[in-house]
Amino acid sequence: MSEKKNLLIGVTGGIAAYKVCEVASYFTKKGVNVNVVMTEHGAEFVAPLTFEALTKNPCLTSLFDGKSADPVAHVNLGRTADAVLVAPATANVIAKLANGIADDMLTSTVLAASCKKLVAPAMFTGMLENPATQRNIEQLRRDGFEIIEPESGRLACGAVGSGRLAEPAELISAVEEALFGSDELKGKRVLVTAGPTREEIDPVRYITNRSSGKMGYAIAKAAKAMGAEVELVSGKTELLPPYGVSTVFVSSAEDMYNAVMNRAQKADIVVMAAAVADYTPAEKAEQKMKKSDGELSLSLTRTKDILAALGEENNEHRVLVGFSMETENLIENSRKKLHSKNADMIVANSIASENTGFGVDTNAAVLITASGEAETGLMTKDELARLILEKAAVLKK
Repeated sequence: MSEKKNLLIGVTGGIAAYKVCEVASYFTKKGVNVNVVMTEHGAEFVAPLTFEALTKNPCLTSLFDGKSADPVAHVNLGRTADAVLVAPATANVIAKLANGIADDMLTSTVLAASCKKLVAPAMFTGMLENPATQRNIEQLRRDGFEIIEPESGRLACGAVGSGRLAEPAELISAVEEALFGSDELKGKRVLVTAGPTREEIDPVRYITNRSSGKMGYAIAKAAKAMGAEVELVSGKTELLPPYGVSTVFVSSAEDMYNAVMNRAQKADIVVMAAAVADYTPAEKAEQKMKKSDGELSLSLTRTKDILAALGEENNEHRVLVGFSMETENLIENSRKKLHSKNADMIVANSIASENTGFGVDTNAAVLITASGEAETGLMTKDELARLILEKAAVLKK
């Protein structure tokens, strides 16, 4: 994210306004120039000073509050924005935006913007489902706005239903795509696997590994931002699915095998970033195994090798990317895997450093193809994800 971008955030009068503080902080730390404008009611929920401290920019709440030296700040903030996020978006502000009403700082600034605009509704279920609100949301879509769908859950009024503001992680993912997205993979279908599998021993115990799923989720998110249609097959993780990515959750290696093989035929690029168990218990106990004195032996059998199965299909129109996690002989073992699995690229990982491998946000890898090897050096998993996909796109050509 080296290119300086301008993000405009509009905050309206909803209890979920506090969630937007995390969004403003995240992009400011990423080097984005973040400006926040608020409605009068929005400022009742989160003080403008909070956003000023987070973004280092004045937080404007009125066309005439005197905070900005620019007499037409609403025009210039809108004109220079690379993306606009309105969150939470109340029924009132949605109605104004849908009908071109510009009677305050927020609506005037958004009306002046010609960049990508994202609106994240948040309100009581009855207000959201009211035909007038639905009509206004559809009008925003027709006008080119992207709607970040609200979630279902417990609302501020105590009721349970649709209308909760999307979580900060989803808002961040949507804005990242708006700010930094491209069309490098437009028209392509990308299938990604992520996370660990669980091989059940009995109803309360299972065999798994330390994979957090962060690398695979970063790849799915990057592929979506690069314009691809993305499917993610994920083991159990603590991560939220990337915004706009079709996600299916699985448990065992067998589950993942079936999910991948059913989807791979339509994919242009398959990235196998999941940590799939190599072995599974030969038999699963129907009841909890009671402990007893002495040792316990488990009989294990090999799971199906998904990467090898995909490689055996010899699909010349599909790029197949595998991962290799090694503790020794990284290049040698990974190159053997490239050939034995008939893959197009192996992303070779070392877990020798505390800054690489499981659970962290950074990684270092060697990208191995038939034509050579490229060391990435230490970088964020988001940066590595884009690098992997750029390399895969070249191989696809």
